[in-house]
Amino acid sequence: MKLLKTIAAVSLILGGLAVAGDKAIVVDGSSTLLPVAQATAEAYMDKNPGIKINVRGGGSGIGIASLQDSTCDIADSSRPIKASEISVALKKGVDPKATVVALDGIAVIVNTANGISGLTKKQVKGIYTGSISDWSQVGGTAGKIIVVSRDTSSGTYEAFGALAMDGEKMRPDALLQAASQAVATTVQKTPGAIGYVGIGYISETVKALNINEIECKKDTVWSNTYPYSRPLFMYTNGKPKGESKKFIDFVLSAEGQKIVEEQGFVPLRKLK
Repeated sequence: MKLLKTIAAVSLILGGLAVAGDKAIVVDGSSTLLPVAQATAEAYMDKNPGIKINVRGGGSGIGIASLQDSTCDIADSSRPIKASEISVALKKGVDPKATVVALDGIAVIVNTANGISGLTKKQVKGIYTGSISDWSQVGGTAGKIIVVSRDTSSGTYEAFGALAMDGEKMRPDALLQAASQAVATTVQKTPGAIGYVGIGYISETVKALNINEIECKKDTVWSNTYPYSRPLFMYTNGKPKGESKKFIDFVLSAEGQKIVEEQGFVPLRKLK
C-alpha cells in the first residue's frame, strides 16, 4: 500500500533534529497538503539518500505555529497566513514567506445515496450557517442535513469560511473533524451528511456536487471558475534556502508537479 510505503519512507526525527549527521527537513501543517508533502518527500529522499524529511500533519494553524516556534523548516498551509500570525512570528524573529506549490478546489461532498447533484453558493452558505436544515429545502428527499466540517485549526476550515460562508459563523451542530480524510469517511458512512474536502480527497465513495452548475475539476480550478478554488502554500522563515529550497524547488519542478497531479490535486501549470 503506497501510504504505508510513504510513512515508512518518511524518517522520524526526534524533536525535529537530524540524526547520525544526516541533513534533515521538517515539514509540518496542512492535512490537505499532507499527501503531496509525503509523496514528494518520498521521491526527493529516493533521489537524495543523505536527506531525511519528517512530514507531519495536523492542520495549517499547527504548521504555522510550528514555523513561528522554529520547530519546523517548512509549514504547509491551505490558506494564506494571517496578519496576526505574521506579527507573532516577527516578534519571535521569524519572517514567514510563502511559496505557492499547488492549486486546489474545495469540493462539497455528499453520501452517494443522495439524489442531489448540485447546489448554489447561496444554498451551501444556508446549509452551513443553519438557515437550511432539511434536504427538501434544496430539492432533495426530505431528511435532516448532517453538516460535517473541518475543525478550527484547519486551513480548509478558514478558506471555506471565506469562500463559501462570506465569513459568517458555522452552525453550532456541525460535526468537526480533525482531518480531511475523516470528513470524507464520515460523509461516506452517513446518508444525510454533507462535507467539504480538498479536490485530492474526492473518490468513488462520496459524491462531489457541482456548485453554481460548475464541476470541481482541474480545468475549472485553473480558470478559477469553480467558486471554491484556492492556492496551497509552503511557508519558510525568509525566502527558501539551503535544503528547504532544494526540496521546494523539487516540488515546483515538472517531476514534483506530476506528483501533485498524481495525488489528485491541481499542478500550477498544465503538464505535457
